[in-house]
Amino acid sequence: MPGRRPSAASSSAPSRAGSQPPEDDVDEEPYFDSVDDLQSHGINVQDILKLKSAAITTISGVTMTTRRTLLKIKGLSEAKVEKIKEAALKIQGSSFATGLEMQDKRKRVLCISTGSKAVDGILGGTSS
Repeated sequence: MPGRRPSAASSSAPSRAGSQPPEDDVDEEPYFDSVDDLQSHGINVQDILKLKSAAITTISGVTMTTRRTLLKIKGLSEAKVEKIKEAALKIQGSSFATGLEMQDKRKRVLCISTGSKAVDGILGGTSS
């Protein structure tokens, strides 16, 4: 008969509650806009799911993808692609940004480290 596993309450693993980094109370806008935002601009949920199934998950991804590539997605007609592109451009706004604006946005990107500087360097991890 197999032995009983210890319950979670009796395990000797240390609590990680104190290891979470403190969160600022600053409301931050996301660095990338999700394609889910297209729904508020009249794009059908099914069309958004089709974009996601084609690995297009951000508004920037929609604007950078060519119309020809979007037309290859099953179920997207030429009219739908045009409507999606127009809505994405409305959400994204002006494509021009100063270097300081981009630097500020890059500060919000989460960087994950492996714990090894050599491995981080190979993988292109945290920037210095």
